[in-house]
This record gives sequence, structure tokens and C-alpha cells, in this order.
Amino acid sequence: MPKTVLQHIKRKARHLTYGNAIYDWSLGGHASAFADRMPQTIWNGDAEQGQFLCENYFVLTGQPKQFDPHRWHADETDRAWIRLIHGFSWLADLKAVGGDAGRRHARDMVTSWIETYSHWHTLTWQPDLTGERLANWIGFYNFYGETAHIDFQDDLRECMMKQARHLARTLPGNLSGLPLFMAIKGLIYAGLAFDKHDHWLEQGLDLLEQETRKQILKDGGHISRSPAMLQEILQLYIDIQQSLAQCGYPVPLDMNHVIQDMAQALRFFRHTDKGYALFHGTQEGRTAHVDALLKRVNARSRTAKSLPHTGFEKMVIGRSVIIADASPPPPYPYETQTHAAPLSFEFCYGKERVFVNAGTHPFDDTWHDVLRNTAAHNTLTIDNRNAAEILESGHFGRKHRKVTRHREDKHDEALLDMTHDGYMDVNGITHRRRLYLGDYGHDLRGEESLTCSIGLNKTQEFAIRFHLHPRVQVSLIREGQEALLRLNGGSGWRFLQNGGTHIALENSIYLGEGTRPRKTKQLVIYGTIDTDYTAVQWALNKEG
Repeated sequence: MPKTVLQHIKRKARHLTYGNAIYDWSLGGHASAFADRMPQTIWNGDAEQGQFLCENYFVLTGQPKQFDPHRWHADETDRAWIRLIHGFSWLADLKAVGGDAGRRHARDMVTSWIETYSHWHTLTWQPDLTGERLANWIGFYNFYGETAHIDFQDDLRECMMKQARHLARTLPGNLSGLPLFMAIKGLIYAGLAFDKHDHWLEQGLDLLEQETRKQILKDGGHISRSPAMLQEILQLYIDIQQSLAQCGYPVPLDMNHVIQDMAQALRFFRHTDKGYALFHGTQEGRTAHVDALLKRVNARSRTAKSLPHTGFEKMVIGRSVIIADASPPPPYPYETQTHAAPLSFEFCYGKERVFVNAGTHPFDDTWHDVLRNTAAHNTLTIDNRNAAEILESGHFGRKHRKVTRHREDKHDEALLDMTHDGYMDVNGITHRRRLYLGDYGHDLRGEESLTCSIGLNKTQEFAIRFHLHPRVQVSLIREGQEALLRLNGGSGWRFLQNGGTHIALENSIYLGEGTRPRKTKQLVIYGTIDTDYTAVQWALNKEG
């Protein structure tokens, strides 16, 4: 069934269930008083963006966008816009403005929202968005609501109670991943904020425990295998941990352990420049915010060499760092952020990125979908096919089911040996990649071998891609058999290959930060598969 048709059916069903006067009446009733102690948000906002908001401008894609606070346009084609304005995370920015202007503007916008959406709405009352909004309304209440007029407080409590009752009735529903965590957080905050509603708190904590077992892996990674997703969920756990402590409730011991594990996994994904490796819907990230997260957790132990359950390996020799993806995709329904890029890797020297994956776009679905393709990563493609089939729904069809990895470490060198079977159903071919790093990190070597287990029935073409960071300068020499790389810091590197037909220098893009693609280059080793076994060797050596 087409995705759009299914969405239409679900929308109609929700309208029949929730979009009627009887259901709205059932959400009403006595609005309890606030508890003596309420959760308070611990994160700082952006005063500059808060000032824009005071002038009725939101900043979504780097540019201010005018907004009429009395006309909340819920454009269902723009999920990022919906989450930004209806999730109320921008209350932190208004608080950062200081003085009374931000407080007054916050009250005006909350009042306007309540007047517009006090009844269930198919978009703005989605459980994840409702949970985020409740958590922000409660977490910033001491900023905008504590000194407000009694009529404002009464209207606010009534609207909060309706949303909390709705969450309590509908969770977990068909939610999964981060959206479910966001909804749970809102229910927990409501249970803490209102007198005599501990049952909401207990329901939320029970759901949190269930989803922890289901989604948080034993090495601290998230089941989606996305560093960006892991960061959002870690911050959510920290918020819940802090809110429990603020309100005098005991923090479950297991929660503290889980937070520590997630923090260590998050540190694993950071390169030496403190930015993330670009895997599975992740950009480099905001360094200062990640530092604040890890400082809050006080995670100081040594960064792991591998995340065996999440499926990543990290080699650090001298000033060189390699992070490699060596795992099958996550199970349904958690793979919608997953890229079709088995055995892809990134390479940094010092604080300079050399080989990078192309990244992702934080808002644009078209860019997001394109950059999930295998060719947007440092790995191998056969006949321009993805190593996993990406369906219109965002889930995978054909995919790599078996991925193996083995590593050997010595004091001054490391070897990583990986395989995947993503092309097995297409042409019976298994891809094996061996990465060696030695000589104080100045010698990186790779071997790509392709083995056909069913007998090759026609010649296949392959391409091994190495996307370069925009600051890397590159030129081909020796008739396309070698390339010279110059890093921004001045060091020179030589790239060469054996077994392919030639090296090509092609255009690429980099979306590792922000919303505008940056032009860059990629080195591509082209070749053909003529027999049941084909191998290509390549190397990157530091000059001098």
C-alpha cells in the first residue's frame, strides 16, 4: 500500500477516535494544583535566537522566518517546522534573552497556542510532540508562568491536564524510537508537576524501563545505530534523571548506569576535533552542547575501541583515527535513519578530517533520502546499486543480513577485517574489506575483495569511493593511478591503488554541518569483476 494512502487512512482513523466532542469532554475535569516542587530545565538557550523570536521571527535553516503568533500554521509537509514551533523548546531561547521581554512574549505565545489548539488536533497533538511540549511547558514554568495572572495559570493547567490525560490513554500506541521516548518524558513530567497524579509518573517510568531494555544496547548505543539519535535520547534521560532528583523522587540505579553507558558510546563517535563521525543521519554536531552533556554525566573513563553490540570499530594510532561501520542494519521499525553503507569508514589525522561520509540534512527530506545511498559513503558499490534497498517508506527491503568483523591490535598498528552480504541476493557476491593502520598513523592500507559464491554469469562493475572533506586539496598524477592530498594544516599524503582500472577525481558534496551542501571532491577506484574472485589494494601514506 502506498505510503501516502496509509497515512491518509491513519489520519482518518485518528479523527474518528479523538476528533469529536465526546472525547474532548472526556479529557476535561478538575485541573489539579501544581506540586510544591516542579521539574526545571537545566539547559541554556540562545539569546540571539530568543531576540529574533521576540520580534516574531523563528530561525530554522539559518535564516530568520517571520511568524504570526496569532496564526499557527501547521503545514503537515514540513515536519521540522511543526516540531520547532509546537514543541516549545524555544522557551529556552526566550529565557536567555533576560529581562521581562522574553517572559511576556512566552506568555503571549502560550496563550495564543492554547486558544488555537486546546482541543485535539491531528498534527499538533501527536504523542511525541505533545510530550515534548508538556515537558517544556513544565520545565520552563518558573520562567514564564510562576508570576503570571491567575487566569493564565488556570488555563495553562487545564490545557496541560488534557494533554497529559491524552498521553496516558494512548501510550505506547504504535510509537517507537525517539518519538516514544519524547511522549514518555512528557507523561513523567506531568506526573511530577501535578498533585495526586503519581500514577502518570509510574506509568511513564514503567514504559521508560521497557523501552530501555528494548532500545538501549548493552554497550550504550541506540538500536538505530545513529549517533544523533543517541545524543537526543541521552539528553532526554538526563532530563528525567534531573527532574526526579529535583522533585525528591529516588532515581532508579539502573537509570544512572544506562546514562553512563550512553555517554561512553556517544564519546566513541567523536573524532579528535570533537565532532561526530557522519553515520546514519548524523552531522558533526554542536561541540559546546555535547561537551555540556558529557560534563553533566561526568563520563571520564577511557574511550572504547569498539561498540560490539552497536557494531562500530575505532582504530587510533598516533594522530590518526578510523571509525568503521561493521554491523547489519537495525530491526524494523528502527532503520528509517539507517544509511545503506555497510563497511563504510571515516579517517581523520589530528583534528583534520580526510575521508568523510557525505552526511545528512537536518530538515530536508529529499537530501536526507539521497544521502542514505551507498554511493554517499566511503565504501564499495556494485553496478551502481545500493548495498541495501531503501523503500519509499524509509524502511529496508533487500539488505545486508550478515556482517562479520575481526580486529587485531598491537602497540603501534591495528588490523580490521570485515565482510557483508548485501549484494548476495543480487549477484551472489560478498564484499570483504581489510583496513590496516600503522607507522604512527602515517600508513593506512586497504584491501577490497569480492567473492562470488554462485558462479559469476556476467561482468560486473564496481566503484570504491573516498569522499574528501572540503578543506582537503587533491590532484591526480601518473595518469590516474595515484593522487596527492594536501591537508589544511600543510601535511601531504599520497593515495595509490592496485587492481582497479584507474582512480577518478569526481565532484561530491558535504553536509556535515548546517543546511547548505558544500562542494568537495571524491576519489573513486573503478574496476570490473570478471572472475569469481577480485581484489583491489589501496593505500594512503603520509609524505615525508
